[in-house]
Amino acid sequence: MDISDCKVVIASDVSARDGIGIEVYYNNIPILEIFRDDSLKTRKITTYVSETSLEFMEQCIEAFKYKIEWEFND
Repeated sequence: MDISDCKVVIASDVSARDGIGIEVYYNNIPILEIFRDDSLKTRKITTYVSETSLEFMEQCIEAFKYKIEWEFND
């Protein structure tokens, strides 16, 4: 799998969490989410599949860094 074959969506959340991230879908199936939580000052990856390659994960992290500001909002 390659990220160019996927749909990458920017998504924000201000209810249960406070932050922004990307969601990655392949054939409309959610693969993973990378989220920057501004209240906790953390960045986390949630996977929705049992396995993914390191190369694909690195592509997703690069997409996150490109699309989402790295600094936390106060």
